[in-house]
Amino acid sequence: MPFYLETNYIIDALERHAGAFEAAFRNAPVAERTFRTAPGKWNLHEIICHLHDEEREDFRTRVKHILDGRQDPMPPIDPPGWVKERDYEGQPYDDVLDRFIAERRQSVAWLRGLQAPAWDHTYRHPKFGEWTADFLLANWLAHDYLHLRQISRVKYLYLKSLSGGLDYAGDW
Repeated sequence: MPFYLETNYIIDALERHAGAFEAAFRNAPVAERTFRTAPGKWNLHEIICHLHDEEREDFRTRVKHILDGRQDPMPPIDPPGWVKERDYEGQPYDDVLDRFIAERRQSVAWLRGLQAPAWDHTYRHPKFGEWTADFLLANWLAHDYLHLRQISRVKYLYLKSLSGGLDYAGDW
């Protein structure tokens, strides 16, 4: 059974999220950018690098792969490994943010420019089974929501570490 969602809803949300990510990351102090909620957890700097790489090498690439009707293996990705391999901490934070925003704009323009896309095209992933293009598009948006939640949590816990307590604000 094909998965179906209103694709314009998803594309509109992806476009709006460029502004949400911009607001969440822009002008963050270095101490906030590098704050970790626990050892081994990603900080804001690593999250924006991850979002940039995922935009280019995961979601846009994979949706296109399916829309093109290809069945050859998709290019491999390794988000956890990229943190060290690509030296996320050594990449200029503001440059990565700018590149991510540019990539997101490119993704939205590409999605809006598609002529009669075959959202029901399928791809058989060797590990996860059959995917449709619109299923992967919906997961692209879900990925945004997961990281917006993660960013909010990092920022909240950073503020809590500075203030000593945030009980009056409400339960987290």
